[in-house]
Order: sequence, then C-alpha cells, then structure tokens
Amino acid sequence: MKKLLTAAVTAAALGLSGMSAQAESLKIGFLATLSGPPAALGEHMRDGFLLGVKEAGGKLGGLDTEVVIVDDELKPDVARTKVQGLLERDNVDILAGVVFSNVMMAIYKPVIESETILISGNAGPSPIAGKACSPYFFSTSWQNDQNHEVMGEYAKEQGYGRVILMAPNYQAGKDSIAGFKRHYDGEVVDEIYTKLGQLDFSAEIARIADAKPDAIFTFMPGGMGVNLVKQYAQAGLKDTIPFLSAFTVDETTLPATQDQAVGLKSGSQWASTLDNAANKHFVEAFEKEYGYAPSLYASQGYDAARLIDGALKKAGGKDKEALMAALAEAPFDSVRGDFKFNTNHFPIQDFYVVEGAKRDDGKYVVNVVEKVFDDQGDAYAADCPM
Repeated sequence: MKKLLTAAVTAAALGLSGMSAQAESLKIGFLATLSGPPAALGEHMRDGFLLGVKEAGGKLGGLDTEVVIVDDELKPDVARTKVQGLLERDNVDILAGVVFSNVMMAIYKPVIESETILISGNAGPSPIAGKACSPYFFSTSWQNDQNHEVMGEYAKEQGYGRVILMAPNYQAGKDSIAGFKRHYDGEVVDEIYTKLGQLDFSAEIARIADAKPDAIFTFMPGGMGVNLVKQYAQAGLKDTIPFLSAFTVDETTLPATQDQAVGLKSGSQWASTLDNAANKHFVEAFEKEYGYAPSLYASQGYDAARLIDGALKKAGGKDKEALMAALAEAPFDSVRGDFKFNTNHFPIQDFYVVEGAKRDDGKYVVNVVEKVFDDQGDAYAADCPM
C-alpha cells in the first residue's frame, strides 16, 4: 500500500494522472578497495564506472540508477559483511567492482548463491574461471593469469634464459606466476613470494642482485609496486637487470614513480593509446571529468557500466534471465576494441606489452609497445561446465 500511495503522489506531482506505478529503477552495489596503499586501484575503477553512469544520464538502460559504493578495506571478512548488507538491506540488483582476488574469493559464493548478477571490474581468480564458473558472473577485465602470460611470452621472445619471479603470496600472486610460466620456456632461478601489502623489498632486491638473472618478472599492484620500483631503481638494478611486470607500472603507480618507471615493460589488455573511437572518447572524457590519466582499472570500470547499459537495453529491462542472456552477448563498444565473452564469461581479447612513458603534457602513462596475443581466451575456460 505504501508503494502504491507513493507512486500515486509522485504521478500527481508530475501531472501524470494516468501513472499507476513507480517507474522501474536499478540499484547497483559497487565494492572496491578504497583505503590504504592500494586505494588508487579502487578509485580508478570507481571513477571509470561512475563516468559510464554519468554519460548514460544517470540511467543505465534507461532506468534510474543508484550506485551504492562500499570500501572492502582489503579485508575479506569485512567484504563479506558489507556484501551481505548490499544484498539483504540494500536489495541491489547487480553487484560490481572488486579489485583483489582474495576479496573476490570471499564474496563470490554468497553472491552467486543469492542468484545476484556479479560483474568484476578487476579480480579474476582462476577457480571461478574454471570448475566454479557461474552464469551469474561476468568479467570486464581478464582472468588473472593472462597479463602475466603476456610477459612470459615476451621474456621468451627476448631470449631471457634465466629469470626470477616475485609476487605476493595470495591467489592473484599464485595466478601471476602460473601465467608467466605457462609461456616462458627458460630457467626460473627463483620464485619469491612476499606478504600482501609489503612495502620494504630490500631483502628481496639483495637476493635478486646476488642471483644476477637475465630479467625479473613481478606482480606488485598499488603501493607495493610504487615502493618496489623506487627501491629497484635506487639499488641501481633498473639499468642492469630488465624489470618486467604486470599491474606494477600503470597510471595508478606512475604519478609516484615517474621517471623511475619510464621504459619499464608490463603486460596489459589496454592502454590510453589504443586507436579506436570508444577509447579516444573515454580517455578524453575521463581526464576532463577527473583531471588525471586513467589506468586499465578505470577502463575496466567504464566498460562494466557500458556493458550493463547495453545489456539492459537489449533485454528491455532488468528481468534477470533476459538480462543474463543479453550480458553474455556483450552488446557495447569496449574501449579496448575487440571484446566478446568466452563460455566462462571472461573476455576473449587482445593483449599487449606496454611501457611507462612521459607525455608531452607532463603526465605519466603507459604506451603500447607491441601486440602479443590476438583474440586470446584464458586457460581455464575448458573446465567451465557452462
């Protein structure tokens, strides 16, 4: 009765006496890491997503859209509690975001079991790409291994016969090492696993210097990457032992590392210099809106909003079955160009080697060096029962 009364009052206020019910609306819960050293990753993803909503006039798929943003604090138990609130108190239609894989692994089961659509703007742990895949899950990023696979292939192409691998000791770190080794065929001299959130790498850098490998490969996102790049350069290793990475040199870390990261190579599915109309518009609009250069995290958040918008339009509303079918068709123009969903709802897309660079306007970004993989799917899709 309250809903009917509210609708009637609203209709009368608008002079629409024939309206008998409220217009359909959309509520999205957006979960991201927005505090601590890795906060920049979540902020970029959030800002990209909100730009997509703004460009749709605040109406994804033509529906009045409310985005409820929560900080998971990079704590899986906190994330579970906050997701429970989004599902049970806020009654969100869709859950989006999620930066870190340990958070994704903590919230994945309760979200999927509630039959709520979950759209990852970043985290892509291997278990949910394979046997634990779900028709309710979609990714606008990649499966964790993939950008690391790029650097494994690149290291092989460059003839680096001896490498050291280093990553944080959690799911995404393990996926990163697995991804690199999937394509690399040389000798792995050492595998170093650090604490998640570690900021002092003096012991690890000494270990690398002593081993004298042909190159190192590392995955250190956010503040971890900032400190590692600075300490690596200060130790004098930048010009002697090639530094290969993924999620370590990008627009979230470059404002802090600046010239110390210029020329450092990384694997990515996106860069601001990709030559397509959607990307050119996105980069210009993002910098105008926020005043800083977008990263791959921002691009993935933006694509998530555009995916939802396109799927709602194709489905003709938010009927769940129709919407899930529409999402699977990826009815939008991605900022990365080629984009379609694999059977496990992770993207099939192109991958590149990029490097840190300083633009003429003084901003630090990554530029494409070369394409390594074309229309590449992930290694776990064959295990997905969908």
